[in-house]
Amino acid sequence: MSRIVIFGAAGRAGRQAVAEARGRGHEVTAVVRAAARYQGPADAGVRIAVGDVTDAARVAALAAGHSAAINVTAVYGEGTDPGAFFPASTRALVAGLREAGVGRLVSVGIAALLPGPDGTPLLDAPGFPAEFRPFCLAHAAGRDVLRAAGAELDWVYVSPSGDFDHEGARGGRYSVRPYGDMTDRISYPDFAAALLDEATAPRHHRTHLAVT
Repeated sequence: MSRIVIFGAAGRAGRQAVAEARGRGHEVTAVVRAAARYQGPADAGVRIAVGDVTDAARVAALAAGHSAAINVTAVYGEGTDPGAFFPASTRALVAGLREAGVGRLVSVGIAALLPGPDGTPLLDAPGFPAEFRPFCLAHAAGRDVLRAAGAELDWVYVSPSGDFDHEGARGGRYSVRPYGDMTDRISYPDFAAALLDEATAPRHHRTHLAVT
C-alpha cells in the first residue's frame, strides 16, 4: 500500500479523500490549517499534521516519504485572497514536492474552467454569475502554475464536471466527461474515489479530468 499526503484534509472533499484512502489500506498524512478543524478518520493509519500549503519548506517536510499528494485546499469569502492563495500554494506544492521526492500530485479544481459542448469555457458562457468570476480566475492562476511546471511534476487537475451533490451518498462509480456541464452532480465519496484512483494510477497521460 502507499503513503499519501492530503493537503486540505479538514474540508468535505478532504475528509472523504482520507476515508477513501484508509478504506483502500493506504497510510495518510492529513494536513490541516488547524488541528481542531479536522473531523475525519483518525485511526492508527492517519497522521494529522498542521501545515501551511503556501510554505514550500513545510510542504517538503510533510510530504517526505510519501508516494503521492492530493491537494484539496481552497480559500473563499471575506478576509481571504484567492487571487494570491491559489498561485502561491501551487508554487509551494511544486517546489516542496520536488524537494521531498514526491513525483505525483492530484489537485482539485472547479468545473468553471472546463469547456462546454461548444468549446467555450463555462466561465465565459452567457449567464455565468459575474460575482464568481474572480474566484474562478484565481483557480485558473493556480492551474497555470501547474502547466508551467511541465514534466518536472506528474500532475493532474481533477474537478467535478458540474458541482457537488452535497447530500449525496456513495454510488460506487463515476464517469469521465469530455466537457463541463453545470447540471452534473457528483457525491463527495464518489469524487474521493476518483482522486484516489488518480493518485495511485500509472503515470498520467492527461492533465484535466472532469468526473460526474
